[in-house]
Amino acid sequence: AQAWLEVALTDLQSSRNNVRHHTEEITVDHLLVRRGQAFNLTLYFRNRGFQPGLDNIIFVVETGPLPDLALGTRAVFSLARHHSPSPWIAWLETNGATSTEVSLCAPPTAAVGRYLLKIHIDSFQGSVTAYQLGEFILLFNPWCPEDAVYLDSEPQRQEYVMNDYGFIYQGSKNWIRPCPWNYGQFEEKIIDICLKLLDKSLHFQTDPATDCALRGSPVYVSRVVCAMINSNDDNGVLNGNWSENYTDGANPAEWTGSVAILKQWYATGCQPVRYGQCWVFAAVMCTVMRCLGIPTRVITNFDSGHDTDGNLIIDEYYDNTGRILGNKKKDTIWNFHVWNECWMARKDLPPGYGGWQVLDATPQEMSNGVYCCGPASVRAIKDGEVDLNYDTPFVFSMVNADCMSWLVQGGKEQKLHQDTSSVGNFISTKSIQSDERDDITENYKYEEGSLQERQVFLKALQKLKAGRFHSSRRGADLQPSRPTPLSQDSPRRLHTPSLRPSDVVQVSLKFKLLDPPNMGQDICFVLLAFNMSSQFKDLKVNLSAQSLLHDGSPLSPFWQDIAFITLSPKEAKTYPCKISYSQYSQYLSTDKLIRISALGEEKSSPEKILVNKIITLSYPSITINVLGAAVVNQPLSIQVIFSNPLSEQVEDCVLTVEGSGLFKKQQKVFLGVLKPQHRGSIILETVPFKSGQRQIQANMRSNKFKDIKGYRNVYVDFAL
Repeated sequence: AQAWLEVALTDLQSSRNNVRHHTEEITVDHLLVRRGQAFNLTLYFRNRGFQPGLDNIIFVVETGPLPDLALGTRAVFSLARHHSPSPWIAWLETNGATSTEVSLCAPPTAAVGRYLLKIHIDSFQGSVTAYQLGEFILLFNPWCPEDAVYLDSEPQRQEYVMNDYGFIYQGSKNWIRPCPWNYGQFEEKIIDICLKLLDKSLHFQTDPATDCALRGSPVYVSRVVCAMINSNDDNGVLNGNWSENYTDGANPAEWTGSVAILKQWYATGCQPVRYGQCWVFAAVMCTVMRCLGIPTRVITNFDSGHDTDGNLIIDEYYDNTGRILGNKKKDTIWNFHVWNECWMARKDLPPGYGGWQVLDATPQEMSNGVYCCGPASVRAIKDGEVDLNYDTPFVFSMVNADCMSWLVQGGKEQKLHQDTSSVGNFISTKSIQSDERDDITENYKYEEGSLQERQVFLKALQKLKAGRFHSSRRGADLQPSRPTPLSQDSPRRLHTPSLRPSDVVQVSLKFKLLDPPNMGQDICFVLLAFNMSSQFKDLKVNLSAQSLLHDGSPLSPFWQDIAFITLSPKEAKTYPCKISYSQYSQYLSTDKLIRISALGEEKSSPEKILVNKIITLSYPSITINVLGAAVVNQPLSIQVIFSNPLSEQVEDCVLTVEGSGLFKKQQKVFLGVLKPQHRGSIILETVPFKSGQRQIQANMRSNKFKDIKGYRNVYVDFAL
């Protein structure tokens, strides 16, 4: 009699499959494949070969704690039947005497996550044997045209999925600084941490069966991840802190990569890591999304609006010295703000609104009761379509709100001016396969000052005023976007701004720096006053300086001056100013931002003239030298040159160095005390374990500064 078919061994061909599926950077020891693309496995039989006429091999794949055929988290499909109702398919590749190679393919809409693979062998006379073949992880597939995250450019796929390092732009629009970052999405355990993150979400905790079924949607997954990066509603990855007090955690400026953050969250039983700010939230989200296979990039918006009441107006208040005040509305203009763009189709929106989508993990405002933002179509933002999902009005205000300045005096508010172009400048991201910066402002809005830009602004404002924007309706898979109420207590702010040109200004004021503003040195600048009229002008100008946090929050002023300037017709004068290091050093925030302001008034006129400038103090960067050729599995020496830029002693100096594929873990070197202007170097030894283009990131902190940074790109060759 013919014996039944018995499986002796299964080869999941992890190494071969992972290379074909672009996951070999994660591992070659376990099967990681992408949906919509075939992968192979070999079945070795103990007693005889597979006979297609007599034997039928039935595959079963399951994901999640409650796999269900109806929900798509369980699939049953046969090798023999090509017209199976299951969207998963299998076919025979080769058939030998005692082994059979088969191909399996997940549909391009399958839920991502960890799967269990089983087979049932139905042999002659109805005998059935069942085997558990093992586990595999299924990811999104930007190489598959049928996948919602398909990106048709290989250079873009290499940059936005495969590149494990990059730059996050910080500073101000006048001084844009690249901050090197180790995304490390392919480092050991990161894929497991990303899947754990999905399982820790409120959606999974509430309804795991539905949550797992919806993991085929990049729109859904991106919202879940966005909410999980911050910890405001759950045991998310990062606690935000903008208080300048970080004694019970890390100063956000000290981080140089996502790997240490994600591993700390995982190792502590998913307790939030202290602390993050916007660029840290965005960088960690970039790591998670690239790991899961969704093309993602990090975006910086300089002069980013935070409109708390949804009227597309950012109100700023000043006193009679020119000092910016906090305000009860908490409207602010962030010096810079960082978010993500993720690439995906948007079948839930009208045609044309797929592609790059904004996702902002920084906990600013709630979206359907949860701190997340997006995905909001970049195209919809540019077009002013603020009624499209998700959270589009809030993102629109970040890049294109108007700014209204008010003078507060004697309990009264006097309107100084309305600026239609100060919000949303130099929107930046790293270039494709280059260390250069790409300016993508035109993706978000039409040119400032153009008729199109004003028309779009008015269109968005009218949609809000007419009440046509409401809580978005969605199916079971997505949460509604943030409702945007209009302010009821300040009707003046709801008036449509005029398109008429402003009144002719007779006197102008402007600040000009005389030297680059370096940390530890005096800040020298002048106030330029120009009388454009044919009459004499007597000016009284109040000047002040105060530190700012990067989210626009003002600290107390530490320098003030009063200038009396008499101008003849058509005359220009300069008023010299100096803020010494001793005056600003103890008041400086980690962000190293100083706002200088001048509020001028004429003796014969009630009109006020306001001008301000943000100064970003800079440090000398760390220098990194690679000593010799970098080769996989060969020792490599790296020299790190650092210095204390201050004219005073600094203590508690710590140098951290990391780099995916170069160091197994972040290196920490305790330097102790550095004398004034001290310059030193150390040699680090490592053994590169991955080939290709790599980056080393370094940071030095002390009791006086937290983020002196440096980087060096290095190409690692294969071992000969």
